Amino acid sequence: MQFMLRALEIRDMLIIDRLDLAFQPGLNVLTGETGAGKSILLDSLGFVLGWRGRAELVRSGAAQGEVTAVFELSPGHAARAVLEEAGLPVSEELILRRVNSADGRKTGWVNDRRASGEVLRRLSETLVELHGQHDDRGLLNPSGHRAILDSYAAIDAELAAARAAWAKRREARKALEAAQAALEAVRAEEDFLRHAVDELDRLAPMPGEEAELDTKRRMMQSAERIREDIVRASQALGNDGAEGTMANALRWLEGASEKAEGRLEGAIAALTRAMAELDEAGREVEDCLDALEFNPQDLEETEERLFAIRGLARKHAIAPDELPELAATLSGRLAALESGAENIAALTRAVSEADAEYDTAAAALTEARREAAGRLDTAMATELAPLKMERAVFRTEVAGGEPGPEGRDAVAFTVATNPGAPAGPLNKIASGGELSRFLLALKVSLSEERNRGVTMIFDEIDRGVGGATADAVGRRLKALAEGGQVLVVTHSPQVAALGAHHWRVQKRVENDATLSTVAALDAGDREDEIARMLSGDTVTKEARAAARALLAG
Repeated sequence: MQFMLRALEIRDMLIIDRLDLAFQPGLNVLTGETGAGKSILLDSLGFVLGWRGRAELVRSGAAQGEVTAVFELSPGHAARAVLEEAGLPVSEELILRRVNSADGRKTGWVNDRRASGEVLRRLSETLVELHGQHDDRGLLNPSGHRAILDSYAAIDAELAAARAAWAKRREARKALEAAQAALEAVRAEEDFLRHAVDELDRLAPMPGEEAELDTKRRMMQSAERIREDIVRASQALGNDGAEGTMANALRWLEGASEKAEGRLEGAIAALTRAMAELDEAGREVEDCLDALEFNPQDLEETEERLFAIRGLARKHAIAPDELPELAATLSGRLAALESGAENIAALTRAVSEADAEYDTAAAALTEARREAAGRLDTAMATELAPLKMERAVFRTEVAGGEPGPEGRDAVAFTVATNPGAPAGPLNKIASGGELSRFLLALKVSLSEERNRGVTMIFDEIDRGVGGATADAVGRRLKALAEGGQVLVVTHSPQVAALGAHHWRVQKRVENDATLSTVAALDAGDREDEIARMLSGDTVTKEARAAARALLAG
Protein backbone atom coordinates (compact mmCIF):
# COMPACT_ATOMS: atom_id res chain seq x y z
CA MET A 1 0.00 0.00 0.00
CA GLN A 2 1.71 3.18 -1.19
CA PHE A 3 -0.92 5.73 -0.29
CA MET A 4 -3.90 6.12 2.03
CA LEU A 5 -5.78 8.36 4.39
CA ARG A 6 -4.48 6.98 7.67
CA ALA A 7 -6.23 9.11 10.27
CA LEU A 8 -8.95 11.70 10.67
CA GLU A 9 -9.23 13.64 13.92
CA ILE A 10 -12.22 15.94 14.48
CA ARG A 11 -12.68 18.37 17.38
CA ASP A 12 -15.84 20.42 18.01
CA MET A 13 -17.33 20.32 14.53
CA LEU A 14 -21.14 20.53 14.30
CA ILE A 15 -22.39 17.68 16.55
CA ILE A 16 -18.99 15.99 16.94
CA ASP A 17 -17.12 16.90 20.09
CA ARG A 18 -14.13 14.58 19.75
CA LEU A 19 -13.53 11.86 17.19
CA ASP A 20 -10.42 9.90 16.20
CA LEU A 21 -10.66 7.58 13.19
CA ALA A 22 -7.88 5.28 11.99
CA PHE A 23 -8.67 4.22 8.42
CA GLN A 24 -7.21 1.15 6.76
CA PRO A 25 -6.29 0.02 3.26
CA GLY A 26 -9.01 -1.58 1.17
CA LEU A 27 -12.78 -1.01 1.43
CA ASN A 28 -13.83 1.05 4.47
CA VAL A 29 -17.59 1.29 5.05
CA LEU A 30 -19.46 3.75 7.26
CA THR A 31 -23.05 2.99 8.18
CA GLY A 32 -25.67 4.44 10.49
CA GLU A 33 -29.18 5.72 10.60
CA THR A 34 -30.15 8.76 8.56
CA GLY A 35 -29.10 11.92 10.39
CA ALA A 36 -26.56 10.13 12.58
CA GLY A 37 -23.76 12.34 11.28
CA LYS A 38 -22.22 10.49 8.35
CA SER A 39 -22.35 13.60 6.17
CA ILE A 40 -20.61 15.55 8.93
CA LEU A 41 -17.58 13.28 8.54
CA LEU A 42 -17.41 14.18 4.87
CA ASP A 43 -17.99 17.86 5.64
CA SER A 44 -15.12 17.75 8.12
CA LEU A 45 -12.82 15.99 5.68
CA GLY A 46 -13.75 18.51 3.00
CA PHE A 47 -13.01 21.33 5.44
CA VAL A 48 -9.46 20.20 6.18
CA LEU A 49 -8.92 19.69 2.43
CA GLY A 50 -9.90 23.29 1.76
CA TRP A 51 -13.15 22.52 -0.05
CA ARG A 52 -15.85 25.17 -0.01
CA GLY A 53 -18.82 23.88 1.96
CA ARG A 54 -21.03 24.72 4.90
CA ALA A 55 -20.35 28.11 6.47
CA GLU A 56 -21.16 27.22 10.09
CA LEU A 57 -19.13 24.22 11.22
CA VAL A 58 -18.07 25.01 14.80
CA ARG A 59 -19.97 23.04 17.46
CA SER A 60 -22.38 25.17 19.48
CA GLY A 61 -20.66 26.55 22.56
CA ALA A 62 -17.11 25.80 21.36
CA ALA A 63 -14.52 28.49 20.71
CA GLN A 64 -13.24 26.77 17.60
CA GLY A 65 -13.44 23.58 15.57
CA GLU A 66 -10.44 21.68 14.32
CA VAL A 67 -9.81 18.84 11.86
CA THR A 68 -6.57 16.96 11.24
CA ALA A 69 -6.04 14.48 8.40
CA VAL A 70 -2.96 12.29 8.11
CA PHE A 71 -1.95 10.75 4.76
CA GLU A 72 0.84 8.41 3.79
CA LEU A 73 2.66 9.41 0.58
CA SER A 74 4.58 7.14 -1.76
CA PRO A 75 7.92 8.44 -3.16
CA GLY A 76 6.45 9.54 -6.48
CA HIS A 77 3.05 10.77 -5.29
CA ALA A 78 1.70 13.88 -7.08
CA ALA A 79 1.19 15.67 -3.74
CA ARG A 80 4.96 15.92 -3.35
CA ALA A 81 5.23 18.23 -6.37
CA VAL A 82 2.52 20.49 -4.93
CA LEU A 83 4.36 20.64 -1.60
CA GLU A 84 7.68 21.47 -3.27
CA GLU A 85 6.13 24.19 -5.40
CA ALA A 86 4.53 25.74 -2.31
CA GLY A 87 7.83 25.56 -0.38
CA LEU A 88 6.39 23.17 2.22
CA PRO A 89 8.17 20.25 3.94
CA VAL A 90 7.98 16.93 2.08
CA SER A 91 8.07 13.56 3.82
CA GLU A 92 6.38 10.17 3.76
CA GLU A 93 3.73 11.51 6.16
CA LEU A 94 1.49 14.42 5.17
CA ILE A 95 -0.39 16.12 8.00
CA LEU A 96 -3.13 18.61 7.15
CA ARG A 97 -4.68 20.63 9.97
CA ARG A 98 -7.29 23.35 9.75
CA VAL A 99 -8.99 25.41 12.44
CA ASN A 100 -12.33 27.21 12.15
CA SER A 101 -12.91 29.84 14.85
CA ALA A 102 -16.38 30.71 16.07
CA ASP A 103 -16.19 34.07 14.26
CA GLY A 104 -15.65 32.30 10.93
CA ARG A 105 -11.88 32.69 10.51
CA LYS A 106 -10.14 29.67 9.00
CA THR A 107 -6.45 28.84 9.39
CA GLY A 108 -4.65 25.91 7.78
CA TRP A 109 -1.34 24.11 8.31
CA VAL A 110 0.54 21.58 6.18
CA ASN A 111 3.20 19.64 8.06
CA ASP A 112 3.11 22.33 10.78
CA ARG A 113 3.61 25.18 8.27
CA ARG A 114 0.92 27.78 7.64
CA ALA A 115 -0.82 27.19 4.32
CA SER A 116 -3.63 28.87 2.41
CA GLY A 117 -6.94 27.29 1.47
CA GLU A 118 -5.79 27.33 -2.16
CA VAL A 119 -2.75 25.15 -1.33
CA LEU A 120 -5.02 22.75 0.60
CA ARG A 121 -7.36 22.52 -2.40
CA ARG A 122 -4.48 21.84 -4.78
CA LEU A 123 -3.25 19.09 -2.47
CA SER A 124 -6.76 17.64 -2.20
CA GLU A 125 -6.90 17.15 -5.96
CA THR A 126 -4.01 14.69 -5.62
CA LEU A 127 -5.26 13.04 -2.42
CA VAL A 128 -9.02 12.44 -2.53
CA GLU A 129 -11.84 11.91 -5.00
CA LEU A 130 -15.41 12.29 -3.75
CA HIS A 131 -18.22 10.71 -5.74
CA GLY A 132 -21.92 10.63 -5.14
CA GLN A 133 -25.21 10.94 -6.95
CA HIS A 134 -24.60 14.65 -7.40
CA ASP A 135 -20.93 14.38 -8.26
CA ASP A 136 -19.86 17.65 -9.84
CA ARG A 137 -16.17 17.47 -8.93
CA GLY A 138 -15.18 14.57 -11.16
CA LEU A 139 -16.74 12.35 -13.77
CA LEU A 140 -19.89 14.39 -14.37
CA ASN A 141 -17.96 17.50 -15.37
CA PRO A 142 -17.59 17.41 -19.19
CA SER A 143 -14.63 19.78 -19.09
CA GLY A 144 -12.57 17.00 -17.51
CA HIS A 145 -13.61 14.13 -19.76
CA ARG A 146 -10.74 14.55 -22.21
CA ALA A 147 -8.16 14.44 -19.42
CA ILE A 148 -9.83 11.31 -18.02
CA LEU A 149 -9.73 9.60 -21.42
CA ASP A 150 -6.09 10.66 -21.93
CA SER A 151 -5.14 9.14 -18.59
CA TYR A 152 -6.98 5.94 -19.49
CA ALA A 153 -5.28 5.87 -22.90
CA ALA A 154 -1.77 6.38 -21.41
CA ILE A 155 -0.75 8.73 -24.23
CA ASP A 156 1.82 10.87 -22.42
CA ALA A 157 4.26 10.71 -25.36
CA GLU A 158 1.61 11.80 -27.86
CA LEU A 159 0.51 14.63 -25.56
CA ALA A 160 4.10 15.82 -25.15
CA ALA A 161 4.58 15.83 -28.92
CA ALA A 162 1.37 17.82 -29.44
CA ARG A 163 2.31 20.37 -26.76
CA ALA A 164 5.76 20.85 -28.29
CA ALA A 165 4.29 21.20 -31.80
CA TRP A 166 1.71 23.70 -30.56
CA ALA A 167 4.41 25.80 -28.87
CA LYS A 168 6.52 25.73 -32.04
CA ARG A 169 3.47 26.70 -34.12
CA ARG A 170 2.60 29.54 -31.76
CA GLU A 171 6.16 30.91 -31.84
CA ALA A 172 6.34 30.66 -35.64
CA ARG A 173 3.07 32.56 -36.04
CA LYS A 174 4.19 35.14 -33.49
CA ALA A 175 7.46 35.71 -35.36
CA LEU A 176 5.63 36.07 -38.70
CA GLU A 177 3.11 38.53 -37.26
CA ALA A 178 5.87 40.60 -35.68
CA ALA A 179 7.84 40.68 -38.95
CA GLN A 180 4.76 41.65 -40.93
CA ALA A 181 3.90 44.44 -38.49
CA ALA A 182 7.49 45.71 -38.56
CA LEU A 183 7.56 45.63 -42.36
CA GLU A 184 4.29 47.55 -42.59
CA ALA A 185 5.62 50.16 -40.17
CA VAL A 186 8.80 50.56 -42.25
CA ARG A 187 6.86 50.75 -45.52
CA ALA A 188 4.80 53.60 -44.11
CA GLU A 189 8.00 55.67 -43.80
CA GLU A 190 9.84 54.38 -46.87
CA ASP A 191 10.04 57.78 -48.62
CA PHE A 192 11.35 59.43 -45.48
CA LEU A 193 13.94 56.68 -44.95
CA ARG A 194 15.29 56.83 -48.47
CA HIS A 195 15.60 60.64 -48.40
CA ALA A 196 17.12 60.72 -44.92
CA VAL A 197 19.64 57.96 -45.63
CA ASP A 198 20.67 59.63 -48.90
CA GLU A 199 21.11 62.98 -47.15
CA LEU A 200 23.16 61.45 -44.34
CA ASP A 201 25.28 59.39 -46.74
CA ARG A 202 26.11 62.48 -48.85
CA LEU A 203 27.10 64.49 -45.79
CA ALA A 204 28.80 61.52 -44.03
CA PRO A 205 29.33 63.26 -40.66
CA MET A 206 31.97 61.83 -38.33
CA PRO A 207 31.88 61.61 -34.53
CA GLY A 208 33.46 64.76 -33.01
CA GLU A 209 33.62 66.51 -36.37
CA GLU A 210 31.32 69.37 -35.39
CA ALA A 211 33.56 70.39 -32.47
CA GLU A 212 36.68 70.21 -34.67
CA LEU A 213 35.09 72.33 -37.37
CA ASP A 214 33.92 74.88 -34.82
CA THR A 215 37.41 75.21 -33.35
CA LYS A 216 38.98 75.53 -36.83
CA ARG A 217 36.42 78.18 -37.84
CA ARG A 218 36.99 80.27 -34.74
CA MET A 219 40.74 80.02 -35.23
CA MET A 220 40.53 81.25 -38.81
CA GLN A 221 38.14 84.07 -37.85
CA SER A 222 40.52 85.36 -35.19
CA ALA A 223 43.75 84.73 -37.12
CA GLU A 224 44.11 88.22 -38.61
CA ARG A 225 43.40 89.88 -35.28
CA ILE A 226 46.08 88.00 -33.36
CA ARG A 227 48.70 87.47 -36.12
CA GLU A 228 50.24 90.96 -35.75
CA ASP A 229 50.84 90.52 -32.01
CA ILE A 230 52.26 87.05 -32.53
CA VAL A 231 54.68 88.38 -35.18
CA ARG A 232 55.85 91.07 -32.76
CA ALA A 233 56.32 88.43 -30.09
CA SER A 234 58.30 86.30 -32.52
CA GLN A 235 60.57 89.21 -33.33
CA ALA A 236 61.02 90.02 -29.64
CA LEU A 237 62.07 86.44 -29.00
CA GLY A 238 64.40 86.14 -32.01
CA ASN A 239 68.02 87.09 -32.75
CA ASP A 240 67.09 90.75 -32.91
CA GLY A 241 65.39 90.50 -29.55
CA ALA A 242 65.68 88.43 -26.43
CA GLU A 243 67.51 85.50 -28.02
CA GLY A 244 70.33 87.77 -29.31
CA THR A 245 70.63 89.69 -26.05
CA MET A 246 70.74 86.50 -23.98
CA ALA A 247 73.32 84.98 -26.33
CA ASN A 248 75.59 88.04 -25.91
CA ALA A 249 75.16 87.90 -22.14
CA LEU A 250 76.05 84.20 -22.08
CA ARG A 251 79.14 84.79 -24.26
CA TRP A 252 80.33 87.62 -22.01
CA LEU A 253 79.80 85.61 -18.82
CA GLU A 254 81.58 82.57 -20.20
CA GLY A 255 84.53 84.82 -21.11
CA ALA A 256 84.71 86.17 -17.58
CA SER A 257 84.04 82.87 -15.83
CA GLU A 258 87.66 81.69 -15.57
CA LYS A 259 88.67 84.77 -13.62
CA ALA A 260 85.55 84.82 -11.41
CA GLU A 261 86.74 81.70 -9.52
CA GLY A 262 83.44 79.81 -10.05
CA ARG A 263 81.14 82.57 -8.95
CA LEU A 264 79.44 82.75 -12.41
CA GLU A 265 78.79 78.99 -12.93
CA GLY A 266 75.29 79.17 -11.45
CA ALA A 267 74.37 82.15 -13.56
CA ILE A 268 75.75 80.53 -16.71
CA ALA A 269 73.75 77.30 -16.03
CA ALA A 270 70.55 79.24 -15.40
CA LEU A 271 71.06 81.32 -18.54
CA THR A 272 71.69 78.13 -20.56
CA ARG A 273 68.39 76.69 -19.35
CA ALA A 274 66.64 79.94 -20.14
CA MET A 275 68.09 79.88 -23.65
CA ALA A 276 66.64 76.37 -24.15
CA GLU A 277 63.19 77.43 -22.91
CA LEU A 278 63.38 80.55 -25.07
CA ASP A 279 64.17 78.42 -28.09
CA GLU A 280 61.16 76.16 -27.34
CA ALA A 281 58.93 79.22 -26.99
CA GLY A 282 60.17 80.53 -30.32
CA ARG A 283 59.37 77.28 -32.09
CA GLU A 284 55.84 77.20 -30.61
CA VAL A 285 55.26 80.78 -31.78
CA GLU A 286 56.48 79.92 -35.28
CA ASP A 287 54.17 76.85 -35.37
CA CYS A 288 51.26 79.06 -34.40
CA LEU A 289 52.10 81.50 -37.17
CA ASP A 290 52.22 78.61 -39.63
CA ALA A 291 48.78 77.43 -38.42
CA LEU A 292 47.38 80.92 -38.88
CA GLU A 293 48.31 80.85 -42.52
CA PHE A 294 45.06 79.92 -44.39
CA ASN A 295 43.28 80.41 -47.65
CA PRO A 296 40.06 82.49 -47.26
CA GLN A 297 38.28 79.78 -49.21
CA ASP A 298 39.12 77.33 -46.38
CA LEU A 299 37.06 79.45 -43.98
CA GLU A 300 34.13 79.44 -46.37
CA GLU A 301 34.26 75.65 -46.84
CA THR A 302 34.65 75.05 -43.11
CA GLU A 303 31.64 77.21 -42.30
CA GLU A 304 29.56 75.59 -45.02
CA ARG A 305 30.18 72.05 -43.67
CA LEU A 306 29.75 73.11 -40.03
CA PHE A 307 26.39 74.72 -40.80
CA ALA A 308 25.29 71.68 -42.82
CA ILE A 309 26.03 69.32 -39.92
CA ARG A 310 24.26 71.56 -37.41
CA GLY A 311 21.28 72.02 -39.71
CA LEU A 312 20.85 68.27 -40.22
CA ALA A 313 21.10 67.68 -36.46
CA ARG A 314 18.37 70.26 -35.84
CA LYS A 315 16.22 68.64 -38.51
CA HIS A 316 16.36 65.29 -36.69
CA ALA A 317 16.26 66.90 -33.23
CA ILE A 318 19.48 65.28 -32.06
CA ALA A 319 23.00 66.38 -31.14
CA PRO A 320 25.48 66.69 -34.07
CA ASP A 321 27.62 63.86 -32.66
CA GLU A 322 24.56 61.53 -32.83
CA LEU A 323 24.25 61.86 -36.62
CA PRO A 324 26.55 58.90 -37.45
CA GLU A 325 24.53 56.60 -35.17
CA LEU A 326 21.29 57.85 -36.73
CA ALA A 327 22.70 57.15 -40.18
CA ALA A 328 23.48 53.55 -39.17
CA THR A 329 20.00 53.07 -37.63
CA LEU A 330 18.11 54.43 -40.61
CA SER A 331 20.28 52.45 -43.02
CA GLY A 332 19.45 49.29 -41.05
CA ARG A 333 15.72 49.99 -41.24
CA LEU A 334 15.97 50.62 -44.96
CA ALA A 335 17.89 47.37 -45.38
CA ALA A 336 15.18 45.56 -43.41
CA LEU A 337 12.61 47.00 -45.78
CA GLU A 338 14.55 45.87 -48.81
CA SER A 339 15.05 42.35 -47.36
CA GLY A 340 11.61 42.24 -45.73
CA ALA A 341 9.85 40.34 -48.51
CA GLU A 342 12.48 37.60 -48.41
CA ASN A 343 12.27 37.38 -44.60
CA ILE A 344 8.46 37.22 -44.67
CA ALA A 345 8.64 34.38 -47.19
CA ALA A 346 11.02 32.41 -44.94
CA LEU A 347 8.82 32.96 -41.87
CA THR A 348 5.72 31.95 -43.84
CA ARG A 349 7.43 28.69 -44.77
CA ALA A 350 8.29 28.14 -41.09
CA VAL A 351 4.62 28.65 -40.15
CA SER A 352 3.53 26.12 -42.78
CA GLU A 353 6.05 23.59 -41.50
CA ALA A 354 4.94 24.15 -37.89
CA ASP A 355 1.28 23.81 -38.92
CA ALA A 356 2.02 20.52 -40.63
CA GLU A 357 3.93 19.23 -37.60
CA TYR A 358 1.05 20.19 -35.31
CA ASP A 359 -1.51 18.61 -37.65
CA THR A 360 0.43 15.35 -37.54
CA ALA A 361 0.70 15.40 -33.73
CA ALA A 362 -2.98 16.33 -33.31
CA ALA A 363 -4.05 13.57 -35.72
CA ALA A 364 -2.01 11.04 -33.74
CA LEU A 365 -3.78 12.17 -30.56
CA THR A 366 -7.19 11.87 -32.20
CA GLU A 367 -6.42 8.35 -33.38
CA ALA A 368 -5.14 7.32 -29.94
CA ARG A 369 -8.19 8.82 -28.23
CA ARG A 370 -10.64 7.10 -30.54
CA GLU A 371 -8.92 3.77 -30.00
CA ALA A 372 -9.00 4.29 -26.22
CA ALA A 373 -12.64 5.42 -26.41
CA GLY A 374 -13.55 2.11 -28.01
CA ARG A 375 -11.75 0.18 -25.29
CA LEU A 376 -13.42 2.24 -22.55
CA ASP A 377 -16.89 1.72 -24.07
CA THR A 378 -16.28 -2.02 -24.17
CA ALA A 379 -15.10 -2.04 -20.57
CA MET A 380 -18.17 -0.04 -19.55
CA ALA A 381 -20.51 -2.51 -21.26
CA THR A 382 -18.85 -5.31 -19.30
CA GLU A 383 -19.30 -3.44 -16.02
CA LEU A 384 -22.87 -2.26 -16.58
CA ALA A 385 -24.32 -5.73 -17.18
CA PRO A 386 -23.85 -7.02 -13.60
CA LEU A 387 -25.27 -3.72 -12.32
CA LYS A 388 -28.59 -4.58 -14.02
CA MET A 389 -28.00 -1.99 -16.74
CA GLU A 390 -27.26 -4.35 -19.61
CA ARG A 391 -29.66 -2.42 -21.86
CA ALA A 392 -27.88 0.89 -21.28
CA VAL A 393 -25.34 2.15 -23.79
CA PHE A 394 -22.30 4.17 -22.77
CA ARG A 395 -20.40 6.07 -25.48
CA THR A 396 -17.23 8.11 -25.37
CA GLU A 397 -17.65 10.69 -28.09
CA VAL A 398 -14.51 12.16 -29.66
CA ALA A 399 -15.44 15.11 -31.85
CA GLY A 400 -13.63 18.05 -33.40
CA GLY A 401 -12.93 20.96 -31.09
CA GLU A 402 -10.85 24.10 -30.87
CA PRO A 403 -7.13 23.53 -31.57
CA GLY A 404 -4.91 23.79 -28.53
CA PRO A 405 -1.73 22.42 -26.95
CA GLU A 406 -3.44 19.06 -26.31
CA GLY A 407 -4.92 18.59 -29.76
CA ARG A 408 -8.22 19.59 -31.27
CA ASP A 409 -10.62 17.01 -29.86
CA ALA A 410 -13.69 17.51 -27.69
CA VAL A 411 -14.44 14.47 -25.52
CA ALA A 412 -17.75 13.77 -23.81
CA PHE A 413 -19.17 10.76 -21.96
CA THR A 414 -22.75 10.11 -23.06
CA VAL A 415 -25.34 7.46 -22.18
CA ALA A 416 -28.57 6.08 -23.49
CA THR A 417 -30.47 4.18 -20.80
CA ASN A 418 -32.53 2.14 -23.26
CA PRO A 419 -31.93 0.88 -26.82
CA GLY A 420 -33.14 3.40 -29.37
CA ALA A 421 -33.31 6.21 -26.81
CA PRO A 422 -31.33 9.37 -27.59
CA ALA A 423 -27.92 9.63 -25.97
CA GLY A 424 -27.01 12.57 -23.78
CA PRO A 425 -24.73 13.72 -20.97
CA LEU A 426 -24.51 11.48 -17.91
CA ASN A 427 -26.10 13.94 -15.52
CA LYS A 428 -28.93 14.82 -17.92
CA ILE A 429 -30.07 11.33 -18.96
CA ALA A 430 -29.59 9.01 -15.99
CA SER A 431 -31.82 8.90 -12.92
CA GLY A 432 -30.30 9.01 -9.43
CA GLY A 433 -29.90 5.26 -9.07
CA GLU A 434 -28.73 4.83 -12.65
CA LEU A 435 -26.27 7.66 -12.28
CA SER A 436 -24.72 6.03 -9.23
CA ARG A 437 -24.18 2.83 -11.13
CA PHE A 438 -22.81 4.60 -14.22
CA LEU A 439 -20.30 6.41 -12.03
CA LEU A 440 -19.27 3.24 -10.28
CA ALA A 441 -18.87 1.33 -13.56
CA LEU A 442 -16.81 4.16 -14.96
CA LYS A 443 -14.59 4.29 -11.89
CA VAL A 444 -14.00 0.55 -12.07
CA SER A 445 -13.21 0.77 -15.81
CA LEU A 446 -10.73 3.55 -15.16
CA SER A 447 -9.27 2.04 -12.01
CA GLU A 448 -6.11 0.48 -13.39
CA GLU A 449 -5.04 3.58 -15.28
CA ARG A 450 -6.32 6.40 -13.10
CA ASN A 451 -7.33 5.63 -9.55
CA ARG A 452 -4.11 4.64 -7.84
CA GLY A 453 -2.69 7.30 -5.55
CA VAL A 454 -5.98 8.77 -4.34
CA THR A 455 -8.46 7.82 -1.64
CA MET A 456 -11.85 7.41 -3.31
CA ILE A 457 -14.92 8.30 -1.30
CA PHE A 458 -18.41 7.23 -2.39
CA ASP A 459 -21.25 9.01 -0.63
CA GLU A 460 -24.39 6.82 -0.76
CA ILE A 461 -23.61 5.93 -4.35
CA ASP A 462 -25.72 2.78 -3.87
CA ARG A 463 -28.90 4.74 -3.03
CA GLY A 464 -31.91 3.53 -4.97
CA VAL A 465 -30.60 0.01 -5.64
CA GLY A 466 -31.00 -3.19 -3.68
CA GLY A 467 -30.82 -6.96 -3.84
CA ALA A 468 -28.55 -8.43 -6.49
CA THR A 469 -27.80 -4.98 -7.89
CA ALA A 470 -26.61 -3.72 -4.52
CA ASP A 471 -24.47 -6.84 -4.20
CA ALA A 472 -22.95 -6.10 -7.63
CA VAL A 473 -22.27 -2.51 -6.53
CA GLY A 474 -20.56 -3.75 -3.39
CA ARG A 475 -18.40 -6.23 -5.27
CA ARG A 476 -17.23 -3.53 -7.66
CA LEU A 477 -16.41 -1.25 -4.79
CA LYS A 478 -14.44 -4.06 -3.22
CA ALA A 479 -12.59 -4.69 -6.48
CA LEU A 480 -11.91 -0.96 -6.80
CA ALA A 481 -10.37 -0.95 -3.32
CA GLU A 482 -7.88 -3.74 -4.06
CA GLY A 483 -4.40 -2.30 -3.76
CA GLY A 484 -5.87 1.09 -2.81
CA GLN A 485 -8.29 2.70 -0.42
CA VAL A 486 -12.03 3.32 -0.78
CA LEU A 487 -14.36 4.90 1.79
CA VAL A 488 -18.08 4.26 1.32
CA VAL A 489 -20.98 5.89 3.15
CA THR A 490 -23.79 3.39 2.62
CA HIS A 491 -27.31 2.35 3.66
CA SER A 492 -27.00 -0.94 1.78
CA PRO A 493 -26.39 -4.08 3.89
CA GLN A 494 -25.07 -5.88 0.81
CA VAL A 495 -22.39 -3.19 0.34
CA ALA A 496 -21.59 -2.97 4.06
CA ALA A 497 -21.05 -6.73 4.28
CA LEU A 498 -18.30 -6.58 1.66
CA GLY A 499 -16.24 -4.00 3.53
CA ALA A 500 -12.83 -4.92 4.89
CA HIS A 501 -13.30 -2.40 7.72
CA HIS A 502 -16.59 -1.20 9.17
CA TRP A 503 -17.51 1.89 11.24
CA ARG A 504 -20.90 2.72 12.68
CA VAL A 505 -22.01 6.33 13.09
CA GLN A 506 -24.46 6.96 15.94
CA LYS A 507 -26.09 9.86 17.72
CA ARG A 508 -26.23 10.18 21.48
CA VAL A 509 -27.73 12.78 23.81
CA GLU A 510 -25.47 13.98 26.58
CA ASN A 511 -26.37 16.84 28.96
CA ASP A 512 -29.17 17.90 26.62
CA ALA A 513 -26.69 18.08 23.72
CA THR A 514 -26.82 15.83 20.66
CA LEU A 515 -23.45 14.38 19.76
CA SER A 516 -22.29 12.07 17.00
CA THR A 517 -19.87 9.18 17.60
CA VAL A 518 -18.17 6.70 15.34
CA ALA A 519 -17.17 3.21 16.49
CA ALA A 520 -15.06 0.58 14.76
CA LEU A 521 -17.01 -2.69 14.60
CA ASP A 522 -15.67 -6.17 15.27
CA ALA A 523 -17.22 -9.29 13.74
CA GLY A 524 -20.08 -9.53 16.24
CA ASP A 525 -20.86 -5.84 16.04
CA ARG A 526 -20.88 -6.02 12.27
CA GLU A 527 -23.48 -8.77 12.34
CA ASP A 528 -25.66 -6.64 14.62
CA GLU A 529 -25.31 -3.56 12.39
CA ILE A 530 -26.04 -5.36 9.14
CA ALA A 531 -29.03 -7.11 10.75
CA ARG A 532 -30.30 -3.67 11.81
CA MET A 533 -29.85 -2.42 8.28
CA LEU A 534 -31.88 -5.39 6.99
CA SER A 535 -34.77 -5.28 9.48
CA GLY A 536 -34.88 -1.80 11.05
CA ASP A 537 -35.26 -1.07 14.75
CA THR A 538 -36.34 -4.60 15.67
CA VAL A 539 -33.64 -7.11 14.79
CA THR A 540 -35.14 -10.53 14.07
CA LYS A 541 -33.52 -13.96 13.95
CA GLU A 542 -34.11 -13.99 10.23
CA ALA A 543 -32.28 -10.67 9.90
CA ARG A 544 -29.34 -12.01 11.88
CA ALA A 545 -29.22 -15.11 9.69
CA ALA A 546 -29.32 -13.00 6.59
CA ALA A 547 -26.57 -10.78 8.01
CA ARG A 548 -24.37 -13.81 8.67
CA ALA A 549 -25.00 -15.03 5.15
CA LEU A 550 -24.01 -11.66 3.70
CA LEU A 551 -20.84 -11.54 5.78
CA ALA A 552 -19.96 -15.07 4.75
CA GLY A 553 -20.05 -13.88 1.13
